[in-house]
Amino acid sequence: MNLEQIAGIAHAPADHGQGGPIGTVVLTHGAGGSRESPLLVRICDEWAARGWLAVRYNLPYRRRRPKGPPSNSAASDQAGIVEVIELARTLAEGPVVAGGHSYGGRMTSMVVADEAAKVDVLTLFSYPLHPPGKPERARTEHLPRISAPTVFTHGTADPFGSIEELRAAAALISAATEVVEITGARHDLGSKSLNVPALAVDAASGLLGAS
Repeated sequence: MNLEQIAGIAHAPADHGQGGPIGTVVLTHGAGGSRESPLLVRICDEWAARGWLAVRYNLPYRRRRPKGPPSNSAASDQAGIVEVIELARTLAEGPVVAGGHSYGGRMTSMVVADEAAKVDVLTLFSYPLHPPGKPERARTEHLPRISAPTVFTHGTADPFGSIEELRAAAALISAATEVVEITGARHDLGSKSLNVPALAVDAASGLLGAS
C-alpha cells in the first residue's frame, strides 16, 4: 500500500476474524490543520479498533506548504479528495466512509454532491455552516445534491453554526442523516465527558447498517 501520493497515514485494523478490513475510512483535516490533528488520530484509532482500515491524509494545499490556511485551492483540494476516495476503493473490499473536520469535511461533501466520487457514508465533523457571526453566508447550497447517508458530529457551542441551524441544514439532504450533538463543545469538538470518536463511529455504523 503506497499512501505517499496522498500524504496519508494508515491505522491498521484490529483482527476481528474477518480475514481483512471490514472497509476503508478516509478522513482529512480542517483549514490550518493537517493529518496530525489529535481529533483525526483518535477517530482513526476508533475505526481501526472496530476492524476498519482508517487513513488520515493531507489535502493538496497542505502538501504544498506546511502551515497556513487554504487559499483559492478548493478545486485542487476537491480533486485530491476524489483521488483519495478512488484509492480507498483499491485498499480493501467493503464500504468506503469518507469525510473530515470543518473545511476538509465541507470539501468532501462537495465532491459527493457533485458525484465526482462515491462513498457509502459521509462523516462530517464541525461542518462550517457559516463564518462565525455571519449566518447569512450559509454554506448549504450543495447539500440537497448529496445522496449518501451523512453523519454530522457537532458541538453545541460551535460558532460556525448552532445545532438548530445544523439540523435544518441536515434536513436538506435526501439521504438518511444523523446529528451527533457534543454538549458544550466548540469547533475543535473537545469534550471531557463524551467519547466523541465512539459516538461518531456508532452513528456512521448505524447508517451503514440501515443502508
